[in-house]
Amino acid sequence: MLAFLVVGCLATVPAHAVVSGVQITEGKDRVSIAVDGELLTELRFEGAPKPYLYPLMGPGGVALTRNYPMRADAADEDKDHPHHRSLWFTHGDVNGVDFWAEGPNKGKVIQTKVLEARGGDESGTVRTANRWVTPEGKTLLTDVTAVQVHRSPLGRMFDYEIALTASEGMDLTFGDTKEGTMAVRLAESMRLKANKHYAGKPTGRILQDTGVKDGDTWGKRASWTAYTGPVNGQPMSVVIFDHPSNPRYPTWWHVRDYGLFAANPFGVHDFEKKPAGAGNLVVKAGDTVRFRYRFLLLAGDVNAAQLGALSTEFGKAPAK
Repeated sequence: MLAFLVVGCLATVPAHAVVSGVQITEGKDRVSIAVDGELLTELRFEGAPKPYLYPLMGPGGVALTRNYPMRADAADEDKDHPHHRSLWFTHGDVNGVDFWAEGPNKGKVIQTKVLEARGGDESGTVRTANRWVTPEGKTLLTDVTAVQVHRSPLGRMFDYEIALTASEGMDLTFGDTKEGTMAVRLAESMRLKANKHYAGKPTGRILQDTGVKDGDTWGKRASWTAYTGPVNGQPMSVVIFDHPSNPRYPTWWHVRDYGLFAANPFGVHDFEKKPAGAGNLVVKAGDTVRFRYRFLLLAGDVNAAQLGALSTEFGKAPAK
């Protein structure tokens, strides 16, 4: 197999060469990730209040996330929720600061360093250091985020791991709110409820490992959730797996009929109608809390038994 790592520039590959493996290219404002020579995604860390992965390309080069707000020229897209940037991790209440929404009174996640950008024959890793900053410019906490991409016969697969540290000498409270956390905003044609552009056309569907489907999946706990819908006339699927080591496994899901798709382990008040604050998670000063998720991008419908086996395999995988 031929695999290469490019840092800072593009590699020259002979026209007849067959490119395989995971290729990672580090640029000024992004890190690009390709699998077998085809773009999977880019980690973008400039020009927005948080790092995010965009575009998100499934098998065959099919774009699986909405273009807005990165691009506003797609005629088929609703222009709601400008903070839904393709694929990202933030939360709506950390010591009272909102990192989920965007605006002058909201928190920001600032990438400070690319710690690792390494390709390989069967996998590749991008690892970064980040600061979570209040509207006043004060660092509230830090994190180390790793995106590890795997070559898989099933489709495009990667793990997203984040270690959040109470690094500033104070306790952290991740507050009880539905506005979070490990999230993706899917392509408009995949929505469970069509927008006006796709009215009357086939729509998406949602399935959880528990057998719960479609609109009933919001606020439910499950070890994985799959969102399937048409893109350019063919069915495509995005699956997110929760890891057994995560706090409060299996997580609750903030999954909406308009294409928002998020794992949220904190929003107990909203999801289960328990007293406000029931879902608060406190991280003591100096301590670290870790979350791990696996993403699988598929061409076609999902097979529940196959996803169950992959969920078990993910549960045994060592952390990055």
